Amino acid sequence: MTSMADIILIRTDSSDERFGELIKELTAFLSILNGEMDAFYAPHNSVDLIRNVVVALQNDIPVGCGAFKAIDPKHVEIKRMYVHPDQRGKGVGRMVLAELEAWATELDFQSARLETSKRLETAVNLYQTSGYQVTPNFPPYEGVDDSVCMRKALQ
Repeated sequence: MTSMADIILIRTDSSDERFGELIKELTAFLSILNGEMDAFYAPHNSVDLIRNVVVALQNDIPVGCGAFKAIDPKHVEIKRMYVHPDQRGKGVGRMVLAELEAWATELDFQSARLETSKRLETAVNLYQTSGYQVTPNFPPYEGVDDSVCMRKALQ
C-alpha cells in the first residue's frame, strides 16, 4: 500500500525521462478516451520545452506527473496530469497538483487554469475539491462538449 511518505516529488522539466515514460502512458490512454476527437486534442498536449514539471516517484519508479505552462506573466495552465492506474485513488494526483500550485505561486503567478474531459469524473472531482471552479471553455476548447475548463486563484 502506498502512503504519502512513500512518494517523493521531483521538480524537473519535460526533458526528464521519467516524465516521458508517464506521458507515453497518458497519450495512449487519452487516444482511446478521445476516440475520433484525438486528432483535435493531440496538438494541444505537446510536452516540448515545458520548464515546470513535477514527477511523483515511489521507490524511484515514476507513478504520477503534471506540469504547468505560463500563459502570460500572471497565469499558468496546468497540463499533463497523470497517475499510473495502480496508484490512482491514493492521493498522488492531489500531491502533484499541490506541488505545481506551490511552484507557480513561488514564481509569482496569480492563477491557474486547466482543461479536462467531462468523462474523467475523478479528475474533475480532484480539481473541484482542490478549489478549481468551472468556467466557460477557453480557446481552443470553446464549443467542445466533452471539455470542461476550470480556474483557481493561487495567491
